[in-house]
Amino acid sequence: MLGTWVNVAAVLVGGSIGLLIKKGLSQRLGDTLMKGIGMCLIYIGISGALSGQDTLKLILSVVFGAFIGEGLDLDGKVRALGSWVAGLFQKKEGRGGDSIAEGFITASLGFCVGAMTVVGSLQSGLTGNHEMLFTKSLLDFIGAIIYAASLGVGVLLSAAFVLVFQGGITLLAGFVSPFLGDVVIAEMTCVGSVLIVGLGLNLLGATKLKLMNYVPAIFLPVLLCLIW
Repeated sequence: MLGTWVNVAAVLVGGSIGLLIKKGLSQRLGDTLMKGIGMCLIYIGISGALSGQDTLKLILSVVFGAFIGEGLDLDGKVRALGSWVAGLFQKKEGRGGDSIAEGFITASLGFCVGAMTVVGSLQSGLTGNHEMLFTKSLLDFIGAIIYAASLGVGVLLSAAFVLVFQGGITLLAGFVSPFLGDVVIAEMTCVGSVLIVGLGLNLLGATKLKLMNYVPAIFLPVLLCLIW
């Protein structure tokens, strides 16, 4: 778990620096940064989506993932958490639960979707080689600064998602590795990257997608690749 703990620390430290920088940013500049991140996420999402080779698996994953997410109301639960955190912070920055949830969702998917997360976690759990996760930690440290500077304190909460998601793969590496071949990882990356495109569109104000309700879709390629 060393690689995961370093990654969590990188997100917390980077996010904290971003919050300090945010205090010196005007609302106008913050909005501009947010839209800039949105455009970058769309590019990253499109690039990652091209790793997939089976459009049908993508469609089925998103459809059934949405059924699961809506049934569990994941988006509602995240926003309720955001409201609770906003109460703890007494909305010092005038940011409500929705803003905190937006920061949490954007950062969580940004940090945890991609082949580097899955492969790095497997290497960490199976061989004790944390090099890839250390590299990812540096990238996430920089990303956390940028996210927190524009999206606020919700980005710090994403450290918990990194711990659960990435740490879970690391701890279960021996069990899940037979099911996570190159094809499966590529399809998981494809589905996750489509969600990142949605994140980018949300940040640009073009859509208001409840993206947390689609998160289960990221895991469904594992099952679909076992079926055919």
